[in-house]
Amino acid sequence: MPPLETDPAVPGADERPTPGCRRCLSALRSPGRGSVAFLLLDTLTVPLVGCDEHLERFRSVCGHTTAARAELIDHRPAGGITCPGCRLAAHNPRQAVVPVGDGAVAVLACSEHGSETVRRFGTGLRTRRTLDASLPTSE
Repeated sequence: MPPLETDPAVPGADERPTPGCRRCLSALRSPGRGSVAFLLLDTLTVPLVGCDEHLERFRSVCGHTTAARAELIDHRPAGGITCPGCRLAAHNPRQAVVPVGDGAVAVLACSEHGSETVRRFGTGLRTRRTLDASLPTSE
């Protein structure tokens, strides 16, 4: 079983986690079109940067916070990004970087949508822990 993620806090620019995953580190250092994915979560469309494995884990955890399906797409959504702040967020050097196992995911969103996405990830982690704790253990 992969290591359990930690509850995220939006770190300051000088407190950003350094991922152990080389693919995440590479994507975070030079986020180009190939490393940006889009999380579709209820009404949110949030650009994310990380390696495929940790982006998928981030999506899966966020999926615990919705009755619908959380989706991850690797191309710009058909309607684009409707929030003007989120469209410009990729140019802001102070983005939230959330630890995911031994990797990390950058949330390239305005402060409101970035905070909402990080909060949903934290809620998803707590939900998953509760579900895992309620399962009977086999001996």
